[in-house]
Amino acid sequence: MAATLGTTTYAGFWRRFVAWFLDGLLLSLVTLPITLQFGGDAAAEAARASAAGTISTVVGWLYHALMESSAKQATVGKMALGIIVTDLEGRRIGFGRATGRYFAKILSALILGIGFLMAAFTERKQALHDMVASTLVVKGEAPSQARSSSVPVPPLPPPPPTYGG
Repeated sequence: MAATLGTTTYAGFWRRFVAWFLDGLLLSLVTLPITLQFGGDAAAEAARASAAGTISTVVGWLYHALMESSAKQATVGKMALGIIVTDLEGRRIGFGRATGRYFAKILSALILGIGFLMAAFTERKQALHDMVASTLVVKGEAPSQARSSSVPVPPLPPPPPTYGG
């Protein structure tokens, strides 16, 4: 379910999950042939598995960071679901922030996936890695991809106030 605050509709957990699943299928098509090339005898299996894992990690990182920091602001899975990644002001994120967001997903996963589930319960549908990277996942097209230039892209509302400290 997507939450709406002001004029911004945040992408909910299930929409994000389906986008993640689609991206996983796409990345598997790319990394599986590479991984299969590292098969062989048992003595060299650990080193080959490590090399295959490193290659898969680099491919996944570059795919996510380059796509989410591109003018489209989304991976192929996110584009298929009509969602984009923005900073807290609704602007396109840079490669550095997209990289931080990608590797912050390790933290989301380390705590038994609870970091991902947070997207179902937070006001702006942010997962833990979104909070770490100061990003939002919202429904809509990137401003440069909008079909009509006569329709302005509404700004995101300010973050909720913090109390104390």
